[in-house]
Amino acid sequence: MNGGSSIQVSVLGAGAVGCYYGGMLARAGHKVTLIGRPLHVDAFRKSGLRFEGQKFDERVPVEASTDASAVRGAKLVLFCVKSIDTETAAAQIAPHLDADAIVVNLQNGVDNTERIQLKVSQTVVAACVYVATEMAGPGHLKHHGRGDLVIGPNVQVKAWFESAGIPTAISDNIAGELWAKLVLNCAYNAISAIAQLPYGRMIQGAGVRDLMRDIVEETLAVATASGVRMAPDMLERTLKLAEAMPTQYSSTAQDLARGKPTEIDHLNGYILRKGAALGIATPANQALYALVKLLESRPRAISLPPRNRT
Repeated sequence: MNGGSSIQVSVLGAGAVGCYYGGMLARAGHKVTLIGRPLHVDAFRKSGLRFEGQKFDERVPVEASTDASAVRGAKLVLFCVKSIDTETAAAQIAPHLDADAIVVNLQNGVDNTERIQLKVSQTVVAACVYVATEMAGPGHLKHHGRGDLVIGPNVQVKAWFESAGIPTAISDNIAGELWAKLVLNCAYNAISAIAQLPYGRMIQGAGVRDLMRDIVEETLAVATASGVRMAPDMLERTLKLAEAMPTQYSSTAQDLARGKPTEIDHLNGYILRKGAALGIATPANQALYALVKLLESRPRAISLPPRNRT
């Protein structure tokens, strides 16, 4: 093990992202507890995490729990719940965290690390996640591509991840990295969800590229007004994502299809609120936000096969 001796790891929110990184750490010999919903936890307890990678398909032994108290004893806690559950989940783990535990935030959005830190006294490290995964069934993770991380300054966390074969870069501008991911999420998630189309087909729609340009420009204006340093080629990078992931459905599309609450309040909705506070008009973000909220209010799910999450 390249990163030193094994440690105890807990994953709070053992969905596709949490299971990928928890599974990689478990495969490297770290003791991992996956904390999640009974459907998956029962499967983990029965036969481990089925980790269907691009080069392997294994049953990875893990501990599993439905209780947030299972973070007790962990040196590394991966925080992977939906943004809408951030404060509740952080408050639930706070009494059970070891004093020297490090919490790594693997959520979408740009303000979750601060929201977690308000509830816990331990170090919270922001991370920007680039991985294509899905839960293909109870306890069954399927990995489609990438898996790299960009994190805030913390050499210990970098060593732990790299000991598990997870490419990890440290950034001195983690806010800019998180905002760059937010630009991608704002440009793709809602449109994919409204149309129920993967990125490759979505971006070919009449007027879609123009709409995405408006979203990127609005989001960059809010980021810049917030004092965040952003890369100059964000529009080009955003449009190229569809070429790299043509079959990808957004997590928002999956949530809508399954009748689940989305994270739209922390994506386009966040830009809408932040823009209003800064006096910046964000009409394109407002339109997408309103449409997703309207679709969220439908009483039942529609049919959509499981797809990768972003």
